Amino acid sequence: MGEKNILAYFKSPEEAEGVARKLNALRAVEVSVDRFSRYAGEGYDPMNPITGKVSSLAAITQDAMITNTSAGILAAADPAASGMSHGGQGGPTGHDILLTAVVDEGIHHQALRIVEEAGGLM
Repeated sequence: MGEKNILAYFKSPEEAEGVARKLNALRAVEVSVDRFSRYAGEGYDPMNPITGKVSSLAAITQDAMITNTSAGILAAADPAASGMSHGGQGGPTGHDILLTAVVDEGIHHQALRIVEEAGGLM
């Protein structure tokens, strides 16, 4: 039999990890859980924006770790930088956790059901 892939989005790492455990119990070929963002970098090093060096408005308002001026300008142009948009981390849906799985074709439908029951978006 062949293999099928699944990409599912979750609101929290705990939701995705729970599904990952169930898929591993079904003997999934590969399962990974990662956080993603539309901005470069990982994490945010909080500092005093008045006395510290701030790379971009997006570094303060969107927890983006901006590494160059051009990226900072582009990220600061996003409506979320003003604080007047909804969505928070991960964008409007708040689903910023990605579960990626490769499963055997024979368990693909069962794996999809597990993801749907856990509230994952595919």
